[in-house]
Amino acid sequence: MSNELIFGFHSVEAILAKEPERFLEIYALKGREDKRLNPVIDQARKFGISVQFMQRKALDNKANGEQHQGIIANVKAARMYNEKDLDEIIAREETPFLLVLDGITDPHNLGACLRSADAAGVHAIIVPKDKSAKLNGTARKVACGAAETVPLVQVTNLARTLREIKDAGVWVVGTAGETDTELFDANLTGPMAIVMGAEGDGMRRLTREHCDLLVKIPMAGSVSSLNVSVATGICLFEVLRQRNATQI
Repeated sequence: MSNELIFGFHSVEAILAKEPERFLEIYALKGREDKRLNPVIDQARKFGISVQFMQRKALDNKANGEQHQGIIANVKAARMYNEKDLDEIIAREETPFLLVLDGITDPHNLGACLRSADAAGVHAIIVPKDKSAKLNGTARKVACGAAETVPLVQVTNLARTLREIKDAGVWVVGTAGETDTELFDANLTGPMAIVMGAEGDGMRRLTREHCDLLVKIPMAGSVSSLNVSVATGICLFEVLRQRNATQI
């Protein structure tokens, strides 16, 4: 198993809370002693994790341009989820709620989608193995800990996976600007997979063909589209709103 660097307090704290055994070493900014850093260092030392204090220039060099907030960790790579894990997730949830990202290539967008997915109660995110952003230190930092709570399932053939989750009773809803059905008019209360297309290009043809329904976010201003992570948040929270409304 390979190692990876993670950056920032949210990422370090999330893994420290759930999987402290993954830590190999922590690098912290020398001379910084405050209420944010000290508890993390104290907790790490309780687990026997080595902590190395470094000057800012050395820490910046190790971060290679990433915003590190004065703390970096070298950790064992996280577990990767696959199709078998997805089957188990769908089987154990009474009303599965999935997010499908069809070719999101910017790790910042991936991290933001993970954060929204966690907040909205998504059970898993599905991405194709190829031509998708990797769950690297950048994505983890933007996710603010959500990368450790929402399974990111990599699949070899996205179209086949969509067929399989439909066979399992999951309704697949894709997003497309040219459809006439608006997001807020759609029934999104049952087992659900929301599909978001890639930055700029949207969903691929095969992905679109496997959707049960296409919806669009109504736009009232002069811009024609939203950032994919923003659009994802809007869609996920509309699903959550409708789910909550049925429980009242």
